[in-house]
Amino acid sequence: MIFPGASIYAYTPVRSTEMAELTVHRNLLPAEPLRKRVPERDTDGGPLADVMVLLPGLRDLPQHLLQTAIAQIQAVCAYYSHAVAFAELNIRLNLLFVSVRPITGIRNEIFDAVRGFLPQARLVSHI
Repeated sequence: MIFPGASIYAYTPVRSTEMAELTVHRNLLPAEPLRKRVPERDTDGGPLADVMVLLPGLRDLPQHLLQTAIAQIQAVCAYYSHAVAFAELNIRLNLLFVSVRPITGIRNEIFDAVRGFLPQARLVSHI
């Protein structure tokens, strides 16, 4: 069961030739600031790019629809596991933060995939 305010994140630094292993954590306690948790480089020393997506109304969804949305976001991260180094879904803030390897167009592909099942998604930034 996911509670409002829970964060779900997956982080496995991997070499660019390996696929990421996604691990899901449900964290109800305050965590370190995001800037301290997000990796800046992958294990090969290559830089990572960031994507931030606002998901208005996510925390207000009925439990069964919230679970479905979470599963779909996890599926997107798994599908793009060759590029995703870190992903965090903060339900309390309705915010998805993803760090990816700098592959041309990958940030927009991930955003489009999320927006495909959550049309209310808004791209806040991609750095």
